[in-house]
Amino acid sequence: MTPAIAKQEFLSRISMFQQNIRAAGLDACLVHGNEADFANIRYLTDYWPTFEAAGVFVPATGTPVLLIGPESEKYAMGRSMIPDIRKMIEYRESAEPQYPGIPVAHYRDIVQLAMKGRPLKRLGLVGFSVMTLPVYFSLQRELPEVELVKADETLLALRFIKSESELACMRRAFEISEIALEAVLKEMKPGMTELQVIGIAQREIYRNGGEYEGHALYCFCGARTNNAICRPTDKVIEPGELIQLNIGARVGGYSSSIGMPVIFGKWSGLQKDLVTFGLEAHRKTYDFMKAGQMAGEVVIQWEKFVREAGYGDYMLYGPCHAIGIMEVEQPWMESVSSYELKENMTFQVDTFFSGPDFGLRWETGTCIHDSGIEIFSTKFEDLSWTEL
Repeated sequence: MTPAIAKQEFLSRISMFQQNIRAAGLDACLVHGNEADFANIRYLTDYWPTFEAAGVFVPATGTPVLLIGPESEKYAMGRSMIPDIRKMIEYRESAEPQYPGIPVAHYRDIVQLAMKGRPLKRLGLVGFSVMTLPVYFSLQRELPEVELVKADETLLALRFIKSESELACMRRAFEISEIALEAVLKEMKPGMTELQVIGIAQREIYRNGGEYEGHALYCFCGARTNNAICRPTDKVIEPGELIQLNIGARVGGYSSSIGMPVIFGKWSGLQKDLVTFGLEAHRKTYDFMKAGQMAGEVVIQWEKFVREAGYGDYMLYGPCHAIGIMEVEQPWMESVSSYELKENMTFQVDTFFSGPDFGLRWETGTCIHDSGIEIFSTKFEDLSWTEL
């Protein structure tokens, strides 16, 4: 059976979130999400907005309320672990329809419903970086006496350490990604377009139980491989040019991604050097990751290894970022990171090197354990897979 998060776990998340809300001296939090960055909403409710945005109003004590756009009521009722749901114009789709005749709630209504007469003086805002101006301006207009406080840390910290159910979803997502990537490697050929290659991966993701892609899937080739972020196009794949693949499935809300460079032919020159060293540096990251290690120290050691090997000029960033509901999520692992790696934190080991007219990425997921690290996929971490 496909792994999933049980209702009781959602209720436990809300309870822990409310503890953090109280500890922060807040009376409630308003959590925001949208179709592209839905992580906080889905983490609390299992609701996944489509077209519209969504919010969750969570009082420090009491019952939360899911806030949706005017079109999503029946859809939300079929997904949400929170039974109290209200339609609001602030969460409508970006085309801004007026919806004449559809009754909607306002923030004062939500406060009255959720706070049960308790005062609302300080309201935390979670999902601040994706919160829209219509939401923010409405809060200011309708709740002028309430202090609005950026409060992402009250929820994000709960997402850092994964439960066994979350890890089960991630492991299955990586299994499906392996199936999809192997199909790509077997079926991809010169003359195909990048988009046709992605079609192979999508077919296998959905055929094998993935609910969606874990991220915008990567197949791009030639000079555009030195783009750290890119999208596939209708470019035809040619022999002898570097091709970058990053394939990821989503299961139960949780993302995965496996990245590797490939070529129709044989590696040579600087490409061969960087592909080979890139894999060595990728594996070296595993040696630095362990419970109790400071995140910043992992990066410092890795960057030192790369520079001492003579490849510092090709290093754009690295070597890790967190993964969970989003393929890239907090906490980032950077040289300035001051947090400690802990049991059941999950990271993508993301090794990207950029040459003068090409780039390449090796990537897979890991989980921190007290006894070492668990690597979610190593099947394609072998140069023999890269020459087609």
